Amino acid sequence: MVQICETERLIIRSLSLGDLPELADILSDPEVMKHSVKGVCDEAATRKFIEWCLACYASQGVGPWALIDKQTSELIGFCGVGPEKVDDAEVINLGYRLAKRYWNKGIASEAVRAVLDFAFVKKQFHSVFVIIEPEHLASLRVAEKTGFSSFESIDFHGRSVRLYRMTSDQWESDQDNIVDVTSE
Repeated sequence: MVQICETERLIIRSLSLGDLPELADILSDPEVMKHSVKGVCDEAATRKFIEWCLACYASQGVGPWALIDKQTSELIGFCGVGPEKVDDAEVINLGYRLAKRYWNKGIASEAVRAVLDFAFVKKQFHSVFVIIEPEHLASLRVAEKTGFSSFESIDFHGRSVRLYRMTSDQWESDQDNIVDVTSE
C-alpha cells in the first residue's frame, strides 16, 4: 500500500484487497450509500470497486484512496479523484464516503482538502469536478467548505445532480486567501 499523504487526523493511502471486509461494511450501509448511483454495495460489488481503484492507480496515478483514522488505525472510508464519464467527456471526479459514525466531524472536508491539494499540486490537473445530488446537504456543505462554488444542473445516470467544477487557478487562489491564524 502506498501512502499518499497525511492530515491532522488521517492517513490517506491506496486501497488494497485487504481492505475488503472493512470497506464492504461501510459501503453496505444504506444511509452511507443513499446518494450513490451504484446504491448499496455487497462484498462482490466492493471487490469490483477496489479492483477498479487499483486499475485507476496503475493507469492514472489517482483513484479513490483509503482514509485511515490515525488514532485507531481503522479504515473509515475513502476519498479521491478518478476518471468519470460526464456527457460523453472524461473528467477527473472527486468522490468520498465515510462510515456513519464519522459524519459531522469535519473529516470529509479535511480529506477533500488533502486530495484536492494532491490533484492540483502533485498531479497538476487543470480541473476537478464533483457530482452531488441537491438533496445531499452534507455533501453540498463539504463542497462549499473546500472551495467549490458554481455548478450546473445536469442529468447523471437518471438523477438530477449538481456538477461543480474547480480549476487549478481557483484552488491556488483559495489557498492564497487562507490566513494562517497561528502566525498572528
